[in-house]
Amino acid sequence: MSDPTRPPLPRIISIVNQKGGVGKTTTSINLGAALADQGYNVLLVDLDPQGNASTGLGIEADDRTTTTYELLLEDVPLKDVVRTTNVEGLLIAASTTDLSSADIEMMSIEKRSFLLHDALHQPAIDDYELDFVLIDCPPSLSLLTVNAMVASDSVLIPLQSEFFALEGLSQLMLTVREVRQTANPNLRIEGVVLTMYDGRNKLSQQVEFDARETLGELVFKTVVPRNVRVSEAPSYSMPVLSYDPMSKGALAYRALALEMVAKISNSTS
Repeated sequence: MSDPTRPPLPRIISIVNQKGGVGKTTTSINLGAALADQGYNVLLVDLDPQGNASTGLGIEADDRTTTTYELLLEDVPLKDVVRTTNVEGLLIAASTTDLSSADIEMMSIEKRSFLLHDALHQPAIDDYELDFVLIDCPPSLSLLTVNAMVASDSVLIPLQSEFFALEGLSQLMLTVREVRQTANPNLRIEGVVLTMYDGRNKLSQQVEFDARETLGELVFKTVVPRNVRVSEAPSYSMPVLSYDPMSKGALAYRALALEMVAKISNSTS
């Protein structure tokens, strides 16, 4: 039973696609930075064993002593895992390669699909006064990804503007439906965002047409262009909004954040 004296919980959004290289981590970092830029308090949970979101926000591997692995499997308090970043308003729960064994280790735990849910719903999260929690998922429909979906209000799906982009999306939708039926009936699809889009390229245009034809209103109006500044920013351990605030990539992620907030506001009003 929920506690009426607690403040509202943040909106928890998993950024999911089982295909690698579609812009999940890039979207996690830059959407988080764009929301923080609008004055929201955001926590980015790095649930990918590669830890690229952590690296991209300046958390060196040597500094990751307590991570999402310990949060899930060693029941450590949230305050021991959450770190500040170089972006005001954006916090991170970092990850390391330790997470790569988490799927196997979780198998022996009875409530294995609820570990992240329970970690993110502990009262200590209230201290951060968060508006959003974004979860950067691994490129697979693993137990880690299922944990993210069970913990979330919704999923956001980055879709690369390339051949075969829509293939695999049906499997992801089935997984969302399964989680909805078995563990989280309130899970919804926040939307699909087209990434690495090149408007001069007929293939990008065709993928956009097919996506909008198939998925309709689920596809965000904002598309994220293929942009060299977006690619360069992680090597400087910063979001593109800090690296080049007026680049096409930074402007796109700001627009995506505004569109997403408006969409959420309309759905809850």
